[in-house]
Amino acid sequence: MKKTVFLTCGVIAAVMLGLPWLSVRLIQGMEALAVCMMLFFCVDPLCAVFTGVTAGKHLRKLWWIPTVNALAFLAGTWICFEPGETAFLLYALIYLALGTFAMLVSARIYFR
Repeated sequence: MKKTVFLTCGVIAAVMLGLPWLSVRLIQGMEALAVCMMLFFCVDPLCAVFTGVTAGKHLRKLWWIPTVNALAFLAGTWICFEPGETAFLLYALIYLALGTFAMLVSARIYFR
């Protein structure tokens, strides 16, 4: 169980905190915009679904993982892009919904 928690939190930290930081520091110009769009529309939703499925395997102990994922997204974007930008709240709510839905579906599959 501890291994699952550390692995999941490591993936969340790497994707939601590390990738925005790397995109801001390493990429300039229009390429940075393309990378950010890929993060917001491909990588981050997949991370939310992955962490939701992982949380669904151990629902009673890992129900909080989708919330941590959404909060880490907010922290990463507010630190790297624009602090306090309210548009990122919508993305965080969508990622929370995706993670929660994936968690409930995988819990339903695993606990048949």
